[in-house]
Amino acid sequence: MNKIKLNSQGVLDDGSKFILPWTGRGIDYTDEDIAIVIDVMKNADPLTQGQYLKEFEKAFCDYHSDIPSFAISSGAGGLEISADLIEVESGDEIIIPAHTYVATAIPFARRGAKIVWADVDMETRVLNATTIEPLITSKTKAIIPVHLYGLCVEMEEILSLCKNNNIFIIEDCAQALGSSYKNRKCGTFGDISIYSFHAQKNITTLGEGGMISTRIPELSKKIPGLRHNGHRAFEIMKDYYWKPAMVNVDFDTMGIWPHNYSIGEAQCALGLNLLKRIDDINNRRIKNARYIIDSLSDLHEITFQKTPENATNVYSNLSALYINDSKQITRDNLIQKLSEEYRIQPVVQNHPLYRYPLMKRAGYGDANCPNTDKFFDNMLSLPFYEWYSKNQLDYLIESTRMAIKSLRK
Repeated sequence: MNKIKLNSQGVLDDGSKFILPWTGRGIDYTDEDIAIVIDVMKNADPLTQGQYLKEFEKAFCDYHSDIPSFAISSGAGGLEISADLIEVESGDEIIIPAHTYVATAIPFARRGAKIVWADVDMETRVLNATTIEPLITSKTKAIIPVHLYGLCVEMEEILSLCKNNNIFIIEDCAQALGSSYKNRKCGTFGDISIYSFHAQKNITTLGEGGMISTRIPELSKKIPGLRHNGHRAFEIMKDYYWKPAMVNVDFDTMGIWPHNYSIGEAQCALGLNLLKRIDDINNRRIKNARYIIDSLSDLHEITFQKTPENATNVYSNLSALYINDSKQITRDNLIQKLSEEYRIQPVVQNHPLYRYPLMKRAGYGDANCPNTDKFFDNMLSLPFYEWYSKNQLDYLIESTRMAIKSLRK
């Protein structure tokens, strides 16, 4: 069931501002999804930290090569826990791509780390070993590869760099669940990985949700306590109170004050059901994205994110670089034309974080990232969803084509 229905000409005129809006619903829930949530609302006891949490975590673990996984309230919460787990301190250096969502950096800035901004590759729009290596020093504690817009970063050389320098890898997989590099899923390379089930992601657990995983046993045993207020059952009541395996959680969470990043049972039950069809969801996104990209490939002004030969892209977003031959015609002109004449709502995403006011005020305004600047100043993301019909895809393609051609001088 599509959220936007067009007529046979691919156009809808219902008085709304946009025919193809940028929406906050990344997925189309099925009747089965809705029924599962309702059943949990009616019958689950407890409504958090129960059987659906365990089942969701087990399924997620199985999907990611048996790496222990823990459901949480958001991907940002997973990054906060990650910073706790590797014991980030003032003066530690953390290498982060400058082109990412601000949540990637906040947990490390909060702890007083020195954030070192890495530039992105101009074609893939993610970092790689070449952009990272010059930034590594004896103080580098962690590197945060962000698998942005659905593309899995080329991880092989990054793994070698980190191993040789005793550096943690924290993978930010918020936008790339199910993508891969050399037949390994994103999130299975690093020491810690985080995922997001926010409203606009490829699967979403009622607007918010996330997962954190780690292959390091000493860290994985700490996560349940850090996630849930250091809580565990009293030993004397282990057979009667909160039966999930909280008794084995180390009550002393390394001297770190814990958080409450718990997630509800309805969200976990929904996430479990969505995970069963994540590959189908991603395959539809890939098919639709390639149809758009191939259909616009003859237009020299617009280029889409390059997917390297050994990587996969699950296209959580469809970002593009637009450069017109005339310096007087900018990305903003294209956005205005698509919005006003064709009623399509593109957006600009991921402000370079060294130019982001929050980061600049905190002293994180120094960077040498020319590719990041060029891409951001000329990028737009087109509205794009796995539930788009053929009419909607064709309307997006033809409108974008006509808008770009009309801006030629």
